[in-house]
Amino acid sequence: MEFFTEYASFLAKTVTLVVAILVVLASFAALRSKGRRKSSGQLQVSKLNDFYKGLRERLEQTLLDKDQLKALRKGQAKSEKTEKKQKNKPETKSRVFVLDFDGDIKASATESLRHEITALLTLATPKDEVVLRLESGGGMVHSYGLASSQLARVREAGVPLTVCIDKVAASGGYMMACIGEKIISAPFAILGSIGVVAQLPNVNRLLKKHDIDFEVLTAGEYKRTLTVFGENTEKGREKFQEDLDITHQLFKNFVSRYRPQLAIDEVATGEVWLGVAALDKQLVDELKTSDEYLADRAKKAEVYHLHYAERKSLQERIGMAASGSVDRVLLNWWSRLTQQRFW
Repeated sequence: MEFFTEYASFLAKTVTLVVAILVVLASFAALRSKGRRKSSGQLQVSKLNDFYKGLRERLEQTLLDKDQLKALRKGQAKSEKTEKKQKNKPETKSRVFVLDFDGDIKASATESLRHEITALLTLATPKDEVVLRLESGGGMVHSYGLASSQLARVREAGVPLTVCIDKVAASGGYMMACIGEKIISAPFAILGSIGVVAQLPNVNRLLKKHDIDFEVLTAGEYKRTLTVFGENTEKGREKFQEDLDITHQLFKNFVSRYRPQLAIDEVATGEVWLGVAALDKQLVDELKTSDEYLADRAKKAEVYHLHYAERKSLQERIGMAASGSVDRVLLNWWSRLTQQRFW
């Protein structure tokens, strides 16, 4: 009897704690939703040519003496004068629009990406170029499907799209990368993982051991195939696997559409490759870091970095920071659980 009393007390405390956490999370979610409705964003644009110029000038000031620096500035002024005369001619420098996508499991950066692409497509022409600096280990199918569709808008508009990968573009990340007309990878970046994975724990036997029943009621034969608490059936597992296979085939078809040169059945095994090996598999077109590529493009084109940032009040920022902390803890835990192969 004492055991059941202690167990009931423990269960009550646990339920109370869970409810309290849910209330806090619900408050953060409500605040986040309110912030999204009221907040307005702003497109921030910076010219990377000026950034590279500032780096170079700072180094010149440190390394050169006064006479050398004076001579150098004189030569640069002459070159700039020549460039200004050339600008009066009909032919001008092409433009490069640089975007960043740092993907989490939910592809949260899509919200900014969609606005950035909408803005640049109002001015970009086939003579310009869009460069996406991509970093993502993948995540939810529907989230990365939307992110990929945003990039497809660039291709459909006839604007050249280059995707640069310095660290990782796997699974949903590679779904985005394959849309680029040119994929550039650092030698040791991780690419591939053209596959689908789903995993969940099942504690049904543990519940049975403690004589706890869990009922799952559905309308529709396959409304719920696998559950965490209920007893899973072989028929449910087969249906779940069938759904994964269908999604995988759609993934393969999508990649093949944008990179027909791939031997898709050889690379769509869920494996990952480092950049050097990915080049041999034709998963990428060139080995180079994004810094090297953009610094080289800045010599011949006007390079602009675009970033869409949300404006939020202090109250919203505090609420979003708290909610974001919870999200990051959960997402980091899940990422480590599902991406152990990358360590």
